[in-house]
Amino acid sequence: MKPVVWGVLSTAKIGVQHVIPAMLSSPLVELRAIASRTLPPAQEAARSLGIAQAYGSYEELLADPAIEAVYNPLPNHLHVPLTLQAAAAGKHVLCEKPVALSAAEAETLQTASARVHIEEAFMVRHHPQWRRARELVRAGRIGELRAVQVFFSYFNDDPGNIRNQPGIGGGALYDIGCYAVLAGRYLFESEPRRAVSLVDRDPQLGTDRLTSALLDFGAGRQLNFTVSTQSVRFQRVQVVGTLCRIELFIPFNAARGEQMHLALDEGGLLDGSSVTVETLPAADQYRLQVEAFCRRVRDGASPQAGGLEDAVAQARVIDALWLSERTGRWEAIA
Repeated sequence: MKPVVWGVLSTAKIGVQHVIPAMLSSPLVELRAIASRTLPPAQEAARSLGIAQAYGSYEELLADPAIEAVYNPLPNHLHVPLTLQAAAAGKHVLCEKPVALSAAEAETLQTASARVHIEEAFMVRHHPQWRRARELVRAGRIGELRAVQVFFSYFNDDPGNIRNQPGIGGGALYDIGCYAVLAGRYLFESEPRRAVSLVDRDPQLGTDRLTSALLDFGAGRQLNFTVSTQSVRFQRVQVVGTLCRIELFIPFNAARGEQMHLALDEGGLLDGSSVTVETLPAADQYRLQVEAFCRRVRDGASPQAGGLEDAVAQARVIDALWLSERTGRWEAIA
């Protein structure tokens, strides 16, 4: 397969530390250029990462005729505007999550998605631990899936950090709660019907620093989660069935190229001594994500998951959770 020629919009940490190294390791990727709002940061990133071309504006990169696809890890409020610009320039777009700050905003990408591939970058979908968990659920290994429980937290109260700026899409729900929502949708393989949330906002920053939610998937199936930007660093996913429980120990920030583990617990002993641990193949979820995107660019196939319709459905859930914060009630998911 001919490598896909990529450009990266911005020198964001997730790109420089995770996605770009994954791109550079793949034979399916030719990473041609990186852009920033000014030239010096782009030049520094290009030098340190071995990227051929640096651009001092996003528009310059998008005007490069050699670039076929772009990775967009810009702050959340710039996801849709720059994705639209990239699509107008004929570039396919892998956009960081959340793809938009509302379902209505995500829907503005629909016309563009008919011309180019636009996908939301949930790398966890590609990791063997998540695929194995869903395989076990599908096979009936845990009986009937009843509940998915997610906890995801870290501590960051820096007012200068984009995650702590509410006007540009900061806060726990947008940053990490989206992973929890995806976990339920991915494992139940359906959409929730209604949702209720409880939100605690930082009085100075204005962002949600602790958000919990309950999502009703119908037929007695539930997702509950808590996410926080001002709690001790921790993450875990529990997948609970009528016969067995699956536990994912590092569900979201799986180290690149390392083996992950999941636990199977049939509930024999409450002290955990009856738990069996399964080791998954070593993997780089970012590389797997980018390579899957490259293959779709080359073969023109629609994604089985992660396409724009999926991103709109994801945004509808988050919309309902914000509405529930305001009303204090269960809200239907449109």
